[in-house]
Amino acid sequence: MSKKLLVVGTMAYDAIETPYHKVDRILGGAATYIALASSKFSNRCGLVSVIGDDFATSDIEKLTSLGINADGVERVKGGKTFFWSGRYHDDMNTRTTIDTQLNVLESFSPQIPAEFKDSEVVVIGNLHPGVQKMALDQLTNPNNFTLLDSMNFWMEHFREILDEVIAGVNLISINDEEARILTGNFSLTKAAKKIHQMGPRYVIIKKGEHGAQLYGDGKVFIAPAYPIDQVVDPTGAGDSFAGGLAGFLAQAKEINFDTIKQALVVGSVFASFTVEAFGVKAIEGVKADALNERIQRFRELTSFDWTDNTLSL
Repeated sequence: MSKKLLVVGTMAYDAIETPYHKVDRILGGAATYIALASSKFSNRCGLVSVIGDDFATSDIEKLTSLGINADGVERVKGGKTFFWSGRYHDDMNTRTTIDTQLNVLESFSPQIPAEFKDSEVVVIGNLHPGVQKMALDQLTNPNNFTLLDSMNFWMEHFREILDEVIAGVNLISINDEEARILTGNFSLTKAAKKIHQMGPRYVIIKKGEHGAQLYGDGKVFIAPAYPIDQVVDPTGAGDSFAGGLAGFLAQAKEINFDTIKQALVVGSVFASFTVEAFGVKAIEGVKADALNERIQRFRELTSFDWTDNTLSL
């Protein structure tokens, strides 16, 4: 049986515009993507978030039908669900935020159900550091493995409490820009070392279409992104990455550098599925055969023979 896995984060509705298409309202939110990816591995996945009266019952059922426990999702009577609207540029790597409505998220106080307070694997999604700390303070398993996400806004405006949160987690997963903002180091290797000193044993630095880097236990592992012919919607790719990674770790007998290396590849493959369709549509439908096929393809793309390791120049 897989380890008990807890996901804390946002559930939302998004309005997304890309060079190819536009949708005015679609299911989103970091916790939604994380839980959907994680649930492919864990049969004991709990979700903690907050929604408003406008959140469709069918969208909750979409999650629970996949085995996700939504007892920790608070529905605020008379409230509106967190809403984000953005437009992606032609390169699909940069975007402009058009509108952000915190709504019920503004007063979110996470309440972790008793059943999931002792979870072995915990993912704390991108939230106000104060909210992240409230969630961490409710956990009762001293041996859990905790993954953290954050962003530049919290680093620039709520640094003191964010540092407290970072000090208490096992792994932090952020992008290259955020790593530089967090540490003041342009070199990602130096940035990772500084983050280690802040507390986390493992650091993942994501580089979008250029893959991700894992640092920990004095080792480094670098993986490319899985190549995709056409990116339809990048929204949620980083969250699906975290969910796939956490879900794989929930099945692992032991969590160490080598299993996190494998988990990073799994997360990258989940992200590759996510960007092929709008919203959560692609991640919902991921099956074992397709996942294994891409992992095998990933291995082929990243391996090579070295028959003679001595070079003559």
